[in-house]
Amino acid sequence: MVGKEMLRVLEESSLPVEELRLWASDRSAGEKLQFRGQSLTVELLEPSAFLAGRAHYSLYATSANLSAEYAPLAASRGAICIDNSSHFRMNPDVPLVVPEVNPLSIHEGMKSGIIANPNCSTIQLVVCLKPIHDRAKLRRVIVSSYQSVSGAGAEAIKEFEEQARQSVNGEAYESKVFTKKIAFNCIPHIDVFQANGMTKEEMKIILESRKILGIPDLRITATAVRVPVKVGHAESVNVETERPLTVLEMQELLAKAPGVIVVDKPSELHYPTPQECVGKNEVFVGRIRTDESAPNSMHLWVVADNLRKGAATNAVQIAEYCIVHSLSRRDD
Repeated sequence: MVGKEMLRVLEESSLPVEELRLWASDRSAGEKLQFRGQSLTVELLEPSAFLAGRAHYSLYATSANLSAEYAPLAASRGAICIDNSSHFRMNPDVPLVVPEVNPLSIHEGMKSGIIANPNCSTIQLVVCLKPIHDRAKLRRVIVSSYQSVSGAGAEAIKEFEEQARQSVNGEAYESKVFTKKIAFNCIPHIDVFQANGMTKEEMKIILESRKILGIPDLRITATAVRVPVKVGHAESVNVETERPLTVLEMQELLAKAPGVIVVDKPSELHYPTPQECVGKNEVFVGRIRTDESAPNSMHLWVVADNLRKGAATNAVQIAEYCIVHSLSRRDD
């Protein structure tokens, strides 16, 4: 799903793509996909595909195991590899990048040739946290994420739709992708549980946010919940800062932040929801309000298309930055 979304985002962009080649497993090899009026055939992914060393940029929407195998291979042939898997994210020698937050880190990736794309829920979070930290310095962050089924892949969407149909018709259902029924339900469990009681998804939010923001000691915690929404992740975010901010200050601060759109007029029932953010590349924020239970604390509601800004768009933005700033590991 992310791979095809990358193709759509690339097509919409102004990137000067002279040649585009597509690789996938044998399940998709041979499939025809359209790009800017051309019909492209998906090729079988195998090591020999990278031996020629023709690629300037190589974008990955693969499993961690495949990225671990193929990204270093392409990088060794001079490509800049932008990887959407989790494999390289916490590698200290690989930058973890959200262009609106830490674009200069992209330059650090020229040595290894690999740049990591963060987790979808992390991306939309740090886009909002960065301007807040710059203005008032973050002290603590509490995140509860409400993540759509598309985050678990195409099979997850099929299971969700089938369970919804079965539930409406009073039929028996079966859960294969998720641990429990997802239709008309919420599951407080994404990825595997860790020894500390957190899930791997929750730890991704914590560790990746610290790395991207450059705040290794940031006090941050998370609860990740899978919800019966097809596309679009939402997050309830509570921030505590050293300097107090008013609601108006927070609204103006986020409205000026790159990649953020504020939709916050509760008196007119204006606030963002996942359904309204599908197909958009920005992060939407609403329900900005003071937390009266703790000093210097505020609530935010943050929503984004997880397939777009949470994955494909962010990767393409990294490639755009490289091109605009003439970053290349190739002489030709």
